[in-house]
Amino acid sequence: MIEKITIIGMGLIGSSIAINIQKHKLAKTLVAADISEDVCNKVAELGIANYVTNDLLRSVEGADIVILCVPVGAMGVVSEIIAPNLKEGAIITDTGSVKVAVINVIKQFCPKGVEIVPAHPIAGTEFSGPESGFAELFDGRWCILTPLPETSIKAVEKITHLWEACGSNVDIMNPEHHDLVLGVTSHLPHLIAYTIVGTANDLEDDLKSEVIKYSASGFRDFTRIASSDPTMWRDVFLNNKTAVLDMLQRFTEDLTELQKAIRKGDGDYLYQKFDETRAIRKEIIDLKQDRY
Repeated sequence: MIEKITIIGMGLIGSSIAINIQKHKLAKTLVAADISEDVCNKVAELGIANYVTNDLLRSVEGADIVILCVPVGAMGVVSEIIAPNLKEGAIITDTGSVKVAVINVIKQFCPKGVEIVPAHPIAGTEFSGPESGFAELFDGRWCILTPLPETSIKAVEKITHLWEACGSNVDIMNPEHHDLVLGVTSHLPHLIAYTIVGTANDLEDDLKSEVIKYSASGFRDFTRIASSDPTMWRDVFLNNKTAVLDMLQRFTEDLTELQKAIRKGDGDYLYQKFDETRAIRKEIIDLKQDRY
């Protein structure tokens, strides 16, 4: 059991972590912090933390572990605010889906003697806010840690145990490699979803209403992804430019080849590509990564 854990940012991820910490008794004291007074009131109403505050600086006083669950673009501001109150030996970690940019801003403000263990739980839904959190969100899902070369093994082990207690499988990865992999598995799909739904939104009113009325499962899945938190995803794309643009270029080239095949009536090429991609879905199901 950790003496004191502070979670900053009480959205879906932050509240789900808090629920798990309370459920599994992972900390003697759990502090939930958020700059929004409305969010703080909701967290207090839900009773998922021992203390709730919108004073970020005071929230980390004496904390053994600080978990930043704020949008990637806010990591630097929050790190600067809390830095003066981080005690020596404390561990600061995060849940951002971009790692290189987050590491750079946290390191900029992190005082000497504070350990940094960046993390990314690959779990989520299209819902946000503290009322959306639930204990099972991380069950059987991966959480990737990208520790710095100077990070102690003991600090990595503590964060590993925390995520395992929340139900996650933990893996360790190089930050640059993480951003590239997530550029394919998460960031590019969201960009495509936002684009497709945006295209539908730009149709003439009568055609758009029919698209919505007769939505098939494919379009519905895209709308679910495209309804994710716009602030979070804006920050992701702005802070993972290199990987996203690289993957977008590859996707554009592959899309051009499919366009050529359709124009030429090359059914064999289309069948081959569609058959190859079915195998990916089967592997995801076999690994039990096909929920949320």
